[in-house]
Amino acid sequence: MTDRPADSAAALEALSPVDGRYAGKCRELRALFSEAALIRHRIRVEAEWFLFLAEDLRLPELAAMRRTVLDAAAALAARAAPGEATAVKDEESVINHDVKAVEYFVRGKLAAAGAQPAELEFVHFACTSEDINNLAYALMLRAARDQVLLPAVGRIRAWLTSHAAAHAELPMLSRTHGQPASPTTLGKELANVAHRLARAEAAFAAVEPLGKINGAVGNFNAHLAAYPDRDWQAAGERFVRRLGLGWNAYTVQIEPHDWVAEYCDALARIDTILIDFARDVWGYVSLGYFRQRVVAGEVGSSTMPHKVNPIDFENGEGNLGIANALLRHFAEKLPVSRWQRDLTDSTVLRNVGVALAHALLAFKSIERGLGRLEPDPRRLAADLDANWEVLGEAVQTVMRRYGVPNAYERLKALTRGQRVDAEALKAFVAKLPIPVEERERLARLTPADYVGLARELARGG
Repeated sequence: MTDRPADSAAALEALSPVDGRYAGKCRELRALFSEAALIRHRIRVEAEWFLFLAEDLRLPELAAMRRTVLDAAAALAARAAPGEATAVKDEESVINHDVKAVEYFVRGKLAAAGAQPAELEFVHFACTSEDINNLAYALMLRAARDQVLLPAVGRIRAWLTSHAAAHAELPMLSRTHGQPASPTTLGKELANVAHRLARAEAAFAAVEPLGKINGAVGNFNAHLAAYPDRDWQAAGERFVRRLGLGWNAYTVQIEPHDWVAEYCDALARIDTILIDFARDVWGYVSLGYFRQRVVAGEVGSSTMPHKVNPIDFENGEGNLGIANALLRHFAEKLPVSRWQRDLTDSTVLRNVGVALAHALLAFKSIERGLGRLEPDPRRLAADLDANWEVLGEAVQTVMRRYGVPNAYERLKALTRGQRVDAEALKAFVAKLPIPVEERERLARLTPADYVGLARELARGG
């Protein structure tokens, strides 16, 4: 299933599926990571820096500036104006520099508001392009995490938590190495994933986006050349923190992207947990433990009309794999830069939104798939009833408690590689040299009862 984007003709010609087939499902990130969005964040940083020089540092050369100029700078910082991205791209087509084009755009807007030529020289004052870029990307990545990705993962975890409690009592056969194993409950297995996601979400949320505005090689060289009596390090930190970002005092021309690597690694861990979950659910659907609600009008196979395929979990797994391939590359590549600067990070960073879009697609697919799942208690019960041999663990452990020799070996001889029904197991228990009340307790035990603390754990303890 796809969402039809507003411009469906353009979507049909898109090279990337995140801007084509899946455009409607990625629109939240398009507003943050498109070329227009990057330009918007650059404009914001340029305008905020100009305001900071005038209002926080109170540079004397800006003291007589008209209120209209400050208001124009504040407007540039606060919101997008119609046509601004197009105007910047038109400028870039002439000068062939993306950040300089933003500077010229901002200068033009401030000049139109009444800024004097000397005042306009403080647009992009003492900045290298990376002073603008690193802050723009940090703002974009923070917004994507807090506004889009964490809420999407949170919805999956909320489903898992609620259904873990709802199905805490529903017994289910475990499968270790794909073979029947000690029973659990469906709720407990869902709780396992919810707990893993909660930890991974916390780690992702804890990554602090960092920024710098310290010039061409990270030493405030130009700043001190112009104003040697100013505390530029304190000023830089103040400005970056005013944007809601952490301060990195030690950089070369670029902020070294270590925090971006942490961000990508943390998101990749969430993705990996969900790959594991998607594969497990796929298997449980195959076993019949879950049914999928039929959606009227949908087709499961082009030739086999009976099929209801677990496509949401398959799509989720596939997109998570693409996301992680990119995220792992970012984490390994972005912190590596030759000497004080090379340009290999620039083109790589432009693809960050692509990785996040594939992750978001996966989260939405899995959420949609979860909404169609229904456990099948009869199928779960039938599987348990067909595998009484899984009680061999319980019987041999009680035998060990009471010192019965060769407990494991005796149960191995009874159960390994063969099916054992209820009567055969009860006959074995009836002959054990253990207290009568223990034989009676074991004789009453069924695979559905043998779930340990699964019910309590499913409910959170």
